Amino acid sequence: MTVSLHEAQPAGRHAAVPAGSLFRRVYTPRVCDALAYSMATYAMPLVVLATTGSASLTGLAFALEWIPRVAAFGFAGALVDRSGAAIVCFLASLARALLVAGGGIALVVLPPGAAETVTVLALAAVTGALTQFSFIANEAVGAIVSRRTAGQAHKVQSALIGIDQTATLVGPALGGVLLLTGPTSMLACLSVLSFASAVLALQTPSTPLRAARPGGSAPGGGLRQGWQTLRLLPSLRRLVAGLACSNLMLGLLQAASPILVEHRFGHSAAAAGALWSIAAAATLVAVACCRAGLNRLGLWGIGALSATVAAAACLAVPQAPSYAGYVALVALFMAADGGLTVVLRTLRSQVIPPAAFGTTLSLT
Repeated sequence: MTVSLHEAQPAGRHAAVPAGSLFRRVYTPRVCDALAYSMATYAMPLVVLATTGSASLTGLAFALEWIPRVAAFGFAGALVDRSGAAIVCFLASLARALLVAGGGIALVVLPPGAAETVTVLALAAVTGALTQFSFIANEAVGAIVSRRTAGQAHKVQSALIGIDQTATLVGPALGGVLLLTGPTSMLACLSVLSFASAVLALQTPSTPLRAARPGGSAPGGGLRQGWQTLRLLPSLRRLVAGLACSNLMLGLLQAASPILVEHRFGHSAAAAGALWSIAAAATLVAVACCRAGLNRLGLWGIGALSATVAAAACLAVPQAPSYAGYVALVALFMAADGGLTVVLRTLRSQVIPPAAFGTTLSLT
C-alpha cells in the first residue's frame, strides 16, 4: 500500500525534535493517563452499580459518560491544534483530579438516596468529557513522535498501544478490587492518578500549532477542518469506516458487560472488572504479534485479518453459555480490535498533517 506523507513546515519550538528519552517524556506520562482513562471508562459505571444497585442506571451511566465525549470531540481537537497537547492534557487531568476528589468526599457526606445517585451520574458524565481531552492530547504527542522515527512508526505505535492495553489490564481489575472496600477508595485512586498525569503532562514534547484565523473560528470549525483533511486521504477513510464498526461493537459490549456478568452469570463487580483485564491481556499478545506481522502482511493484510476475527467473535458473543465462554469471546474480540488499532494509529500518524492532527483525530 502506498501512503502519502503530509509534512508541515516547522513552527518554532513546537516543531523541534524533543530532547530527552521517549521513556521519560512520552511513555511515562502515557502510562499515568492511560491508567486513569481505563479506570474512568470501565470502573466508573461499576461505581454507579455499587452505589445505586440499579442495572438501568448503570446503562445510563455509560450513556452519560460517552455522550459528553462525543460532544467534546470537535472542541478538544481544535484546542489541541491551537494551544498544544501538553497544556490541554495538564488542564484536563487537573480538573478531573479535583472533580473526582470532590465526588469522593460528597459520597462520604451524602446519605444514600437521590442526591448520591445524581452525584455519581454527574461524575461519570464530567470525567468522560475531561478524559476525552487528555486522550486526544496524548494521541497527538504519540503521532508527532511516531512520524519522526523514520521507518519505525509501527513500533512506536505498538509500544503506545501496549501501554494502553496494559492500563486496560490493570485499571478495571484495580477498580473492581477497590470497589470491594467502597466507591470512595476507587475515586481516591483515580484522583491520585489524574494528579500524576497532570504533573507529567508538562514534560511531554511540544506539538505543532495551527495558526488561528482572523476573527476566530466559526462554530464547528474544528470538525470541518478534520473533515477537509479526511476527504484528502482515501486510505484513512476506508480504515476509519471499519474501525467505526469495531468501536460500535465494543461500545455495546462495554455497556452490557456489567449487567450480564452480575445478573445473567451471577458474578460480582470484581469479576466484571476482571473481564476487561483478561481481554486486555489477550490484546497485548495480539499487538506483539502485529509488530512482526506488519512486516510480512502489511497494513491492509493485518487490518483485514483483524476485522474478520472481530466480526466472528462479536457474532458469537450472544451465544456464550457461561461466564468463561463470554470472557473468551470478549477477549478474542478485543485482541482483533487491538490489531485494527495498530493499523489505524500507524497509518494516521504518517498521513495526517501534524498541525491538523487534533481536529482530524476528533472526526475519525
